[in-house]
Amino acid sequence: MTALDSRPAPRASVVICAYTEERWADLERAVASLSAQTAPAHEIIVVVDHNRELHRRATAGLPGVQVVVNNGNQGLSGARNTGIAAATGDVIAFLDDDAEAEPAWLAYLLAPYSDPTIAGVGGLAEPRWPSSRPPWFPPEFDWVVGCSYTGLPTASAPVRNPIGAGMSFRRMVFDQVGGFTEGLGRLGARPLGCEETEFAIRLRAFDPTAVLLYQPLARVGHRVTRERATWRYFRARCYAEGLSKAAVARNVGDDAALASEKDYIRRVLPRALYRDLGAPRRWTRVGATVMGLGITTAGYVRGRYFRWRNSGNATHVADARWSAS
Repeated sequence: MTALDSRPAPRASVVICAYTEERWADLERAVASLSAQTAPAHEIIVVVDHNRELHRRATAGLPGVQVVVNNGNQGLSGARNTGIAAATGDVIAFLDDDAEAEPAWLAYLLAPYSDPTIAGVGGLAEPRWPSSRPPWFPPEFDWVVGCSYTGLPTASAPVRNPIGAGMSFRRMVFDQVGGFTEGLGRLGARPLGCEETEFAIRLRAFDPTAVLLYQPLARVGHRVTRERATWRYFRARCYAEGLSKAAVARNVGDDAALASEKDYIRRVLPRALYRDLGAPRRWTRVGATVMGLGITTAGYVRGRYFRWRNSGNATHVADARWSAS
């Protein structure tokens, strides 16, 4: 056994951020899924995002869980940063409040950290549709509902950034480069994002040797509500993604912000179009693919070149008309 192999397994703090009582049953299931892990968490931290009643309910109704209040700005990034500050583990994992981790999720996330070059490990988020996948919804766009999408690696491989529903990072990287940028990411029901992208790019700029690994064996089931399985939400989320990418690009530059997206457009979407054009029953997917790309691009163009009242301040993205209705 080598010295590397004999190192003790890292302790994992798991952070769940919650903002609404409407997802209380989801939150209970998320916490219960952590209690069934083959590699137990060192601690479970639920961060309540500026909701007093939810904080009261979580404190009383989630025994064995540390419940804290988001002491930063309202939104997912501020809540995650509060969880990071409260965590004492060597690795900090994040699980969405509407996701359920499979029993080996944490074990698969933690195993790669025996390699000191691994700075973060993300898993596969599988959509759990309200009944079945809408026939028009291309799997290449499952990122719209916060899930892994067709085009990601099918085996463990380095990626630019993980999927936020079930990801992890070494604690020390937050000490080195700071937390998630507030003003990016979801704010309540507003479907913004890209805080993981910006953080990952900032991490790699600090340490180009750092590896972020995608491990699809680390699986979570991510619940998709009926509202998110609609064309209206699809449009809104695509537009918001464009706005969010524009905010990231203003911080880190176009090349870094869009490297993965360029490959997605060149490689993944043409394959989707070729597959679905050959099956008449899937022509609605063709339309969704084309429209999704177009709407996302429109959001990016507006966000990148609109003259914000406070240039470079990502919080203005949250005030844009992301609904695209």
